[in-house]
Order: sequence, then structure tokens, then C-alpha cells
Amino acid sequence: MPRLPLLTLLGALATGCGASHSHVALEDRALTDAPPPTTPPPAERRSVAAEEPPPSPHDARAFLARFPTPATCEGAARRLQATSRDDAWLALKVCAEAPGFTQLGAVLGSAWAEDLRVRPDAANLIARVVAQRGGSVDGELRLLHARKVPIFSLASAVAQPDTYRGRYVLLRAQVADQRSEGERPTLWLVEQGLQSVGSRREVGIAYNTDTVTQSSGDLGGRTALTGEGRVGGTIFTRESTTQSASERTYDNLSEETGREALGRLAAPDPFLETRRDYVILARFDGLRVTSGMTTDDEDEGPKIPVLTIVSYHLPQALAVY
Repeated sequence: MPRLPLLTLLGALATGCGASHSHVALEDRALTDAPPPTTPPPAERRSVAAEEPPPSPHDARAFLARFPTPATCEGAARRLQATSRDDAWLALKVCAEAPGFTQLGAVLGSAWAEDLRVRPDAANLIARVVAQRGGSVDGELRLLHARKVPIFSLASAVAQPDTYRGRYVLLRAQVADQRSEGERPTLWLVEQGLQSVGSRREVGIAYNTDTVTQSSGDLGGRTALTGEGRVGGTIFTRESTTQSASERTYDNLSEETGREALGRLAAPDPFLETRRDYVILARFDGLRVTSGMTTDDEDEGPKIPVLTIVSYHLPQALAVY
């Protein structure tokens, strides 16, 4: 009888141990079947250059150093319109001052249309870009008129002086003479047109071949006058051959259009040289009768257009079409 409680106690302990072992096995299976922990993706690193704000266009050197090519410079200036249109326009002028800026199509685009309409220095910026594109004024004026930019040719102003009085004209001209009337110097301008002249230019290495052939011989015989004798001689022949390659090239040459004008300056300018082409932006002041050229049969002499020069620019040698 005393053994029964002991057996009961041992059975209870055995049952408890079995239950405890089974609990551990369930815990182990649950940990084994669980999916492996996921590692969070690394946070994106933003480059310092992308976070760095663009330099102010008030520092022209830093702005051009950040955007050295004309296309990227104009694009950076356009993006500034979202914060300040004044800063954007200043940046565009900085871009246009750099050599090689020929992005006239971008300047005439819709992004700058409002600025071209209201900015007082817009015409001067366009004149500079036209000069840097080679100064083909006739062709560039067609682009300007397609975008309704109010800059016109000297020929149009002369044909309808009342219509174009006070408006901008753009011309390519040489300074033939410079004189002073009071405190304001006056230039005698000779308008120039730009034409393309083709020529051939040698390229690569030229080969020259000289061939010399020598033939000699003699002839013996007897004549009644000289008796026995021999006659000899040598014949030389030379042939020269030259081989070279050439390509067709085109040069832009200016020629007079036959139109002349008087250009007024606000002050003497020593950098305006005679017999040199310039792209000139001016306001058309009308026509003036030239003195000393009338005859008895004429009431008045020939008329010459009078311009007030706003700015001038040296055209680049190569034209952009």
C-alpha cells in the first residue's frame, strides 16, 4: 500500500516531464518554420553635387564654371525662372557673353518669349548672338520674324521710312568714315551682305614622281666625204607625275549691298575701326537729304537713312546655319 502514492508521484513527474519536453519541441518548430528576417534596404545616398544649389548669376565666373557649355548654361538659366525671372534673365545674359554661345533657337523659344517682349536689353542680346553665329543678318532676321521679334532690316526701313521710324534695325556694315558733328560723332556705314564662296583645298600628303629615261647608241659607216666613221648620241626623257587629294571648302565673304547709312554715336568710340565688319543694332531715325548732290532739275537730292547706334558686335568667322 505505501508504494501506490510513490508510483502515482513518479507517474505525475513523468507526465510533467513529457509535457515539458513536448512544449520545447513546439517552440523549436515555430522558430524553424518562421521566414528569415528581412534586412531593410540601405537608404539612398544623395550626392553632394545634386544637393548643392547652383551659383548665383551675379557671380558670372562661378556660373560659367558650373555650366561651361552653351546648352547647359541656357538650360540652367531657364530653370531659374521658377524662383526669379530677373535672375534667370541675368543668367541668360551671362551665357550669351561667353564665346561660342549660338543658341538662338533656344533664346527665341517659348520659355523666353515674355522676356524678349518686355526686357529693354533683349534686342542687344539677340544682336550679340547673331554676331556669334557669324553675322548672316538676312537669314537670322527670317528666324526673328517667324517668332514676331520686332527687329527689321535696313532695306525695309528705307522702303517704308514712316512705318519703321523709331524701330530697331539690324545690319552688317563696315565703317567707311567717322566724323564729329558737335559732341556726337557720326559714322558713314556701308552695308555688307554675306555670301558663301566655294574653293578646293588640298588635304593629306601630295606625292610627286619623276621618271628619267636615258637611251644611248652609236652608228658606224663610210661616206664618200668623210670615209670611215662612227656617230653616237644619247637621248634623255623625263616624266613627272603628281598625286594629291582635295576637298571642297566654303568661305564666307562680305560684299557691299549698295545701301549706306549715317550712324550716330553717343560718344566717340576708339574700338570702332574702319574697313571692318560689324553687326550693328540701331534705331531708325528716318531719311535725310544729302547736301551738295542736288542738280538744277531736282528739288532735293538723294536721301540717306539715319540711325542711332545702340550696340555693335564683331561677327565670328564661321556662320551657323
